[in-house]
Amino acid sequence: MPAPNALGSRIREMRRRLGLSQADLAGADLSPSYISLLEAGKRAPSEDVVRSLASRLNCDPEYLLECLQEDSSASLDLDLNFAELALSSGQPQAALQAFEAAAERSREEGLPRHHTRAEWGLGRALESLGRLEPAAQKFEALLRLRPTERGKVSSLAVVVALCRCLRELGDLGHGIETAERALTELRELKINPTVESVELISTLVGLYAERGDLHTAEYLAQEALADAGRLNDRRAVGAAYWNAGLVAHRNGHHHEAAALVERALAMYAEGDNERVIARLQTAYASVLLNTEPPQPQAARDLLDQARTSLEQLGSAVDLAYVLTNMARADLQLSDFDAAVAHARAGLERLGSEHRLQTARTVLVKASAHLGRGELEEARRMQETAALHLEASGANRQSAFAWAELAESFDTTGDSTRALWAYRQSLMQLGHRSLTATTERTPSQR
Repeated sequence: MPAPNALGSRIREMRRRLGLSQADLAGADLSPSYISLLEAGKRAPSEDVVRSLASRLNCDPEYLLECLQEDSSASLDLDLNFAELALSSGQPQAALQAFEAAAERSREEGLPRHHTRAEWGLGRALESLGRLEPAAQKFEALLRLRPTERGKVSSLAVVVALCRCLRELGDLGHGIETAERALTELRELKINPTVESVELISTLVGLYAERGDLHTAEYLAQEALADAGRLNDRRAVGAAYWNAGLVAHRNGHHHEAAALVERALAMYAEGDNERVIARLQTAYASVLLNTEPPQPQAARDLLDQARTSLEQLGSAVDLAYVLTNMARADLQLSDFDAAVAHARAGLERLGSEHRLQTARTVLVKASAHLGRGELEEARRMQETAALHLEASGANRQSAFAWAELAESFDTTGDSTRALWAYRQSLMQLGHRSLTATTERTPSQR
């Protein structure tokens, strides 16, 4: 509710100037006591009441209404600040509700910039809750606004957020197109590197790496490192090292990747972004699990730290990645019971939109059941993973998961299904059979 002190002062001043009593101003439809409370700032009138009083005071209604708008604007700022605090402190559901209320108020009261800020918050809260499709829709709508309508919400920040969602949803083509378009606009303007521009390039690196275009990813990673080096900002440098490490990891250069991620951690360690540090610890643990020889205990130690932070501050997807990597570490440590528990916990945090990551986690769970000698349950998990992969439609992004499924089928002695999964992996990489016109699952033959 707005604080009507300024409005009350204006009404009192104009009433006295006209020589009216409070009873005179009240007329037949209001009471003198209401006017007294209004002038004292203890009542917040409706717009209709304000217009009626303006007529009796012989003044432009906007002169009085602007007081309500100013007070409403200040009140909405407080509501939005509260919602931002809830989001940053790891309470996405509370933030979502607060942003929804602010969006409705700003729409009703005709405050477009506050409405844009509320919509930006809604998108990030939805993303944090793992509701990626509605989050992406919010970000897309924000990008369609004119710069004057977007207000203080940065278009680059919106692009980066949208690309994060598209990457998780498996829509890499749309993500790359969106990021490339934004990067082209920046280059045409010949703007010096900024923290946000480096983060944009780093985001594009991740998208290309996920699609398997490691040559382009590596080229852009070097560009991001060069731009970051021109900035005196640890966040920009950290983002550049992080994604350069991702490319090295995908290229199989695990020791180089570990060194780059360590540098990224060092950049962020002096700041206060606990969530980013936890996500970096998760990335570092993933590298350690793939080095030769693997370092599962060191990875588990990092993941324990990351989990503690992300349970308070992270999104559902952040925590799912941690738990899946913990299950992978458990497998390497031959702790199959813990691997099953961690994989199950990871699956509980993934919604229906995360088909590819769900498939990856299910495959880890299949390996854990196999380690426990539960062959039938392992086979059930394999078929569940196959269903999720078929539904993901992620193309190159899912190729490695299909290959992992093929290896899993082979481990359980199902050579027919293994061959089918290997073929699916090749198809996601662009290979098409020259001898067959259709590709059928083994069950269709």
